[in-house]
Amino acid sequence: MAPTLTLKPGTAWTDAWQRCLAAAPEAFRDERVLNLWDGRWQADGRTLPATSPVDLGPIAGPPRLDAATAHQAVRASLDQHRAWRHVPLPERRARVAAVLDALTEHRELLALLLVWEIGKPWRLAQADVDRAIDGVRWYVDGIEPMLEGRSALDGPVSNIASWNYPMSVLVHAMLVQALAGNAVIAKTPTDGGAACLTLACALATREGLPVTLVSGSGGELSEALVRSPEIGCVSFVGGRDTGARIATAVADLGKRHILEQEGLNTWGIWNFTDWSALSAVVPKLFDYGKQRCTAYPRFVVQREAFADFLAAYLPAVRSVHTGHPLAVEHPDDPLPALDFGPLINAAKAKELADHVAEATDRGAIPLHRGSLNDGRFLPGQDTSAYLPPVALLNPPPSSPLHHAEPFGPVDTIVLVDTEAELLAAMNASNGALVATLSTDDPAAFARLAPQIRAFKTGHNKPRSRGDRDELFGGFGASWRGAFVGGELLVRAVTEGPAGERLPGNFPEYQLNA
Repeated sequence: MAPTLTLKPGTAWTDAWQRCLAAAPEAFRDERVLNLWDGRWQADGRTLPATSPVDLGPIAGPPRLDAATAHQAVRASLDQHRAWRHVPLPERRARVAAVLDALTEHRELLALLLVWEIGKPWRLAQADVDRAIDGVRWYVDGIEPMLEGRSALDGPVSNIASWNYPMSVLVHAMLVQALAGNAVIAKTPTDGGAACLTLACALATREGLPVTLVSGSGGELSEALVRSPEIGCVSFVGGRDTGARIATAVADLGKRHILEQEGLNTWGIWNFTDWSALSAVVPKLFDYGKQRCTAYPRFVVQREAFADFLAAYLPAVRSVHTGHPLAVEHPDDPLPALDFGPLINAAKAKELADHVAEATDRGAIPLHRGSLNDGRFLPGQDTSAYLPPVALLNPPPSSPLHHAEPFGPVDTIVLVDTEAELLAAMNASNGALVATLSTDDPAAFARLAPQIRAFKTGHNKPRSRGDRDELFGGFGASWRGAFVGGELLVRAVTEGPAGERLPGNFPEYQLNA
């Protein structure tokens, strides 16, 4: 009989909220978060109800601004930018370093907010905070040569990012952009992260950083955050539909841009025998329910190796653990080491379940269907946002699972017989961020890897976005604009020598820096 679980004492949403009120009373008021613009926390915008994906209980929703107020915020950010760009680098370094110290002090609260707002298991929530702090500290320690001969842009950097990595992607980028001499604007992701980002921005503002944080619908705010003449650069992380609209806007305006978009990252199996190594990595690929831009939802498998692949894959996927991220058996127990908790919301879980059912009705073969009965949940908990792992063989071409990234714990497997078929199946989405080819033959990897349309291709191991000085970008429709990572992130948000060409995935013409 499974043990009865209880919420870890001190980790309830109400506990986290009270800690926010105490830590940054200027940014949190009663039961709402505030917007930050013109250097002040402002109680404007219409707050919509919000629920946690963990148990569908109420949490703080983002205060949504209208378009006119967003334009005011952008104009105020330009004033901040014009002052900040003249602050000497040693002072900027000292202020950003002080922000990192403050983030470190509030590390556990930031992680707890990530658990409740976007459903990250405790281990992964802490890692998201730590990667932001450690990554920016690397820039603080080595920024001088990166900025030699360079200056801030003519206007602030506008950041529009997805909800899944508020700290290690969005806050990390904002602090590096400010370190490089720019004022920064960020839009709170619609689906989650408002309280976590509000606390992080409160700590940054206290140290004098020129930060703006606003909430609202993308359609209403995009005119201000993308097309405003005051904006010096647009940095976007998200889906291809929204990214394509932003790409069109910035191309028309000749505006600096960094647009990271989704792609179907694939893992190929060809003349491969090290099945124990593959089995060991499969559970790790389910971290955060594959709600990552570098997740691998597609395996392309040589038909003659399929039986061996299944023998390695199925026991591994059955070992994946999901459930309530804060549920424990005894109050003194550590928080569970889950692979993932809920998806971002109940609507996403239903959408994916419907896609799985539709693909199966049209001929896909279910290889594995997990059960929530095996998860760790509180008695009577609402589990509408949870989806156990699923694996399907040969999704039909008419299914979204055939050609698009599911952004959830659904794997699809495609069988191939020739190298040409392998490459075609691995290149199904017109460009990807990462890919992997598992093969025992180094010569085969050297021959095939350059033909895989992914920015990074691993040999027998997964690739990631990377940290610090590792270059990151994408091929095809998975990326538009300047590549980032290390010095390139700084170059993307600063002016260099006249006629400089930024490394990136640009149209035929090249924007000047």
